Amino acid sequence: MGEEQGGPQGRVRFLTVVEVADLMRVSRMTVYRLVHAGELPAVRVGRSFRVPQDALDAYLRSSATVERDTSHEERRSS
Repeated sequence: MGEEQGGPQGRVRFLTVVEVADLMRVSRMTVYRLVHAGELPAVRVGRSFRVPQDALDAYLRSSATVERDTSHEERRSS
């Protein structure tokens, strides 16, 4: 059989825009911009959007920054 997604019951958990904004600590407008730009997948339900938890997790993983180790680079004086 195929792999289950979205938890133990194999169901996808959908978050509201407000829930996503709270989790990311950004405004609702920022979430709407990400959705409309296609950067954050969402499903339209009537007049509102729902964001799959898996999509939010993937977005956050892909946009996480990694600190560069610059200790080996030479510093040039100006």
